[in-house]
Amino acid sequence: MNVRPLRDRILAKRIEEPEQRIGGIIVPDTAKEKPQTAKVVAVGSGRVNDKGEVFPLDVKASEYILIGKYAGTEIKLDGEEYLILREDEVLGVAEGVREPELAKV
Repeated sequence: MNVRPLRDRILAKRIEEPEQRIGGIIVPDTAKEKPQTAKVVAVGSGRVNDKGEVFPLDVKASEYILIGKYAGTEIKLDGEEYLILREDEVLGVAEGVREPELAKV
C-alpha cells in the first residue's frame, strides 16, 4: 500500500537498535526503550500559510531523522509498523548515517 502524507506530515519507520546486553544479560523487549532514530519513507507537500503559500519540508524521503520517544502516531500498514508525525516533532536530521552504523550513533 502506498501512503502519501498530507501537508507537513512525515511517514517514517523506526530503526530497531541491535539487541542490548547489560553485563551479559539480554534485556527483554518489554524493558527496551523505543528507538529514537527513524528512516523517512515519504513526506507531504509542505506547510501552507494564511496566504496559501506552500513551504516545502526540510526533510526528504530516505533520510534518517531523530525523534522523541513518544512523537507521532503509530500506524500499521501491510503488517509493518510506521509512524506519522509533523515536521515540528522532528528533532534533527542524522546526516551521513547508514543503517548498520546506527548502533554507533
